[in-house]
Amino acid sequence: MALPAPDTIVPNPLTSLTLAQLRERTSMKWRRYDPDVLPLWVAEMDVELAAPIRDELNRAVTGGDLGYASGTSYKEALSEFAKDRWNWEPSPSHMAPVTDVITGYVDIISMVTDPGSQVVVNPPVYPPFYSYLEAAGREIAHAPLGEDLRLDFAALESAFRDATAGGRSAAYLLCSPHNPTGTAHTRAELEQVASLADQFGVTVVVDEIHAPIVYDDATFVPYLTVNGGEHGFSIMAASKAWNLAGIPAAMVIGGTAVKEQVVRYAASTHHGPTHFGTLAQTAAYRHGGPWLDSLMQGLDANRKLLASLIDEHLPEAHYTMPQATYLTWIDCSALELDVDPSQHFLEDARVALNSGPLFGPGGEGHVRLNIATHPDIIREAVRRMGASTHRG
Repeated sequence: MALPAPDTIVPNPLTSLTLAQLRERTSMKWRRYDPDVLPLWVAEMDVELAAPIRDELNRAVTGGDLGYASGTSYKEALSEFAKDRWNWEPSPSHMAPVTDVITGYVDIISMVTDPGSQVVVNPPVYPPFYSYLEAAGREIAHAPLGEDLRLDFAALESAFRDATAGGRSAAYLLCSPHNPTGTAHTRAELEQVASLADQFGVTVVVDEIHAPIVYDDATFVPYLTVNGGEHGFSIMAASKAWNLAGIPAAMVIGGTAVKEQVVRYAASTHHGPTHFGTLAQTAAYRHGGPWLDSLMQGLDANRKLLASLIDEHLPEAHYTMPQATYLTWIDCSALELDVDPSQHFLEDARVALNSGPLFGPGGEGHVRLNIATHPDIIREAVRRMGASTHRG
């Protein structure tokens, strides 16, 4: 993560808003629960909008520039950002803008597999990997992560073999970096994925929405850059890194061997992003680097803060510090709570977390906690959580 030049240093975005200001928000994170609840659940960040994005949206509103999305600037901006951050320059001719990441992976998997085909996923994993693909008529096959929260290649090989038995079409939906564990897959791991996919004829589709949010002790490796990755598809967006869920946009990117399929998809009837979404993400990729760098420093401090707070207030819990994302995965099994830990913490600590079982097998006894907030909120939340386990 490159440090910004002195004249472009941005204050920590995670400390710019007070709890009172955050409670004025009308988004899901701050309105789902009662006002006394500290919400550390859904993947929204408690930040102000990055100035370059705000300025671009203000320009569009003031000038009435509220029409349909057009042009290639969004594609070019993503390509430029990828070259600067990851030494990878995907061609705009291999890209197709879509409404959001979920639309992108559902559309591509629907294009490359038949109804009833199996899609392999790695639980515990982002819950929409299940629901949207099942709604699209696909079956989910599990290749659970290992105990170390990394890819288990024996499980993956077995799932690929079963999914393609009898010559059936199959896809692998990979989360990279992984949500909820914050695992950043290595180049060697991704090359092993590509090798297995080639061996069994499985199409790899990678959700890389968290790609810009990787800490200094890890590296994001774009799947399409690894040996064998040229046959895969990536779905990218700026929405997580710059907090743009309310005006979504995303990009389907095809590897060099599947360019014709991306061109065919781009020409097909599908939902594209709004003009606002493309304006915001173009500004993020082109001018939001200093803001992102400052955010990453704040998130790095918060992930370390959470480790110390858990040691102090919840020593029985097990927290694996994430290599990427602002989402953290906490094993509360040793607390021996009578209910789902997220339910306990909501009712007894007034802290809202994501329920582990919703992420599939391996989620039992776990919670997901969002650290993209003011450090004082994290301190108070974990203090409450610890106190709630020592009552009575």
